[in-house]
Amino acid sequence: MILTVISAWRSLLAVAGLSLTVEGLYYLIRYLKRFRERRPPQVLFFPAPVTCVRPLLLSSPGHCNCSRSHRESALSCLTRLLLSARRSLDVCVFTISSVELSSSVLAVHGRGVRVRVITDSDYMALAGSQVGAFRRAGIEVRHDQDANYMHHKFAVIDGLILITGSLNWSAQGIFGNKENVIIIKSTDVVKEFIEEFERLWNEYDPSNYSFSPKS
Repeated sequence: MILTVISAWRSLLAVAGLSLTVEGLYYLIRYLKRFRERRPPQVLFFPAPVTCVRPLLLSSPGHCNCSRSHRESALSCLTRLLLSARRSLDVCVFTISSVELSSSVLAVHGRGVRVRVITDSDYMALAGSQVGAFRRAGIEVRHDQDANYMHHKFAVIDGLILITGSLNWSAQGIFGNKENVIIIKSTDVVKEFIEEFERLWNEYDPSNYSFSPKS
């Protein structure tokens, strides 16, 4: 009888201990999530010094012997962040002509990451645009079809990290203009931009284009 009671108490304590462990893990996960969302956003300012980011694009650590500086800069920070994508990279930018940033997008796509690009119909056709390189690589690109600009400038990495600000992905924006980029990891904020991207992605579906405007 006594052994039965002891066994029952041991079972009860084991269940209680497991419950406390599960509950503790639940609150730990909630705390870590809130801690991550409280982290201040990172800010990058441009123009950046003319730097080389080619070593970052290599599949294995390497060195470049070009005459450009290889020190850390706003451009290298942004490049490294884009290259951190593991599952998805959604880019929604007015104009994309920067070879450095487009090379990062192509490198991510080459690793099998899902990449989608939205841009402006007028500016994607200008000299220097990297849209053609994206499409040749198999990246789907969608654009607006009206007189107004698709003027957004943001990207979402893995559905978790938002890159936004005034910066167009162009050499002039990176090396010449006074621009800013803010990197945000707040779940609520990122969610809003994900929804906007999906809304535009569906709106700019080529099956919805009108190639014979009504008179």
